[in-house]
Amino acid sequence: MPVLQIDNPLIDNDLVRYDRLNLKKPGRITLNPLVMGGRPCIRGMRITVGNIVGLLAAGHSHAAILEEFPELEEEDIRASLEYASWSVEEIELPLSLTMAEVC
Repeated sequence: MPVLQIDNPLIDNDLVRYDRLNLKKPGRITLNPLVMGGRPCIRGMRITVGNIVGLLAAGHSHAAILEEFPELEEEDIRASLEYASWSVEEIELPLSLTMAEVC
């Protein structure tokens, strides 16, 4: 079941929720082409995974991030890291390439 329904026939609501990682709380990371240009966001808010990972990389603590964004929860930060970790390991291949061409 999607985290949110989008009233647009061009959007498949089953694809809105990101759940490939079996995150502890389903729907923690959402993908919606109508929010932040389709970038992965936290629970449908306009806070991207990239925002959170960038703040952590810049040396901000979890507590500082939670203070700056009171609508976030500790689990949101962990889910952001988990998503970022998964996404850098994922590869995308053009449909025209075959595995023989890749290897």
